[in-house]
Amino acid sequence: MAALVVFIVALVSDMPKKSAAIIAIIGFVLVNISDFPKDALYGILGFLAIIVGIVMLIVSLATKKPVKISGIVILIGFLAFSNSLSSETNTAQVDDVTALEPLEAEAVEKSEEVDDAAEEAKAKAKAVEEAKAKAEEEAKAKAEEEAKAKAAEEAKVKAEEEVKAKAEEEAKAKDEEEAKAKAEEEAKAKAEEEAKAKAEEEAKAKAEEEAKAKAAEEAKAKAEAEARAKAEEEEKAKAEAENAVTVSQQEAIGKAKDYLTFTAFSKQGLIEQLEYEEFNNADATYAVENISVDWKEQAVKMAGNYIEYTPFSKSGLIGQLEFEGFNNTDATYAVENISVNWREQAIKMAENYLEYTEFSRGGLIDQLIFEGFSNADATAAVDAVGL
Repeated sequence: MAALVVFIVALVSDMPKKSAAIIAIIGFVLVNISDFPKDALYGILGFLAIIVGIVMLIVSLATKKPVKISGIVILIGFLAFSNSLSSETNTAQVDDVTALEPLEAEAVEKSEEVDDAAEEAKAKAKAVEEAKAKAEEEAKAKAEEEAKAKAAEEAKVKAEEEVKAKAEEEAKAKDEEEAKAKAEEEAKAKAEEEAKAKAEEEAKAKAEEEAKAKAAEEAKAKAEAEARAKAEEEEKAKAEAENAVTVSQQEAIGKAKDYLTFTAFSKQGLIEQLEYEEFNNADATYAVENISVDWKEQAVKMAGNYIEYTPFSKSGLIGQLEFEGFNNTDATYAVENISVNWREQAIKMAENYLEYTEFSRGGLIDQLIFEGFSNADATAAVDAVGL
């Protein structure tokens, strides 16, 4: 029994079969010739066999290997341990041993079968591993070939795309160059046409200007000739008229010149003054029209005279000059060409009004506005006089 346990343990530990058999035989002999009580020894070995079997069973389950051997070891250990507990005589023990010998032989036979099955399973596992390795190798080789083919295909596609892109770029560049050349040619032709048209236009304009200048020159010469002839005619008429001037007209001319030396007159005012001096209207008019007078200058002088002794607003002074016989243009020109502070004029007029009559503040402002002053100047004047 012990020899069988030792033999099974040796098999489990991958020991060579021959060595396991020798150890089993030696163990069997030593057990039988030993004086140690057989029952106790069988009990110990049986207990150890059970423990070893359980460990083998756990390992087999963990590694997913056959559990048949571990079952046999546990069975043998159980039988050995049970045998040790028996209180039968040595004869019975011998019978038990004799009865167990077929079992041991059967166990050895089964162990060999199990060993053969393990070897076969190992061979199959090896074949599976080799087949798996070969499949992996083939798969790897296939994957490498596919990757290589894919890379080659991608490289081919990329090369084709680059060639296509390059061709498109060259075509585009060619089209752009042709378009540029065409545009330059068209621009050049257009510029030449424009230059030609411009030159023609300039030539035409120059010819027209020259013709116009020539016509203007001729017209100028003609006008000068006509003006010269007219001036001569007028001079002649004037000389004739001077020779025909009456004594009264000559006196009216002299009187008009005298008046203008010491005071300013409008044309109408001077005629009326001569009439006041008992010249008839014809002689007075003749005298005023036959003296050299700048009526705008006369308007300026009269405006200055008025401002010196009485205050006026701008519109009031224009109205006064028109009343004196100046037209609106000369009156306006005169007022705009004298140096006047209209606010000071408003203050003077306010003071004049207050000298001979009483006014409320609003009434005096309204009166100054009525005289032609702005609201701002009228208000400032009233403030200045203390209302």
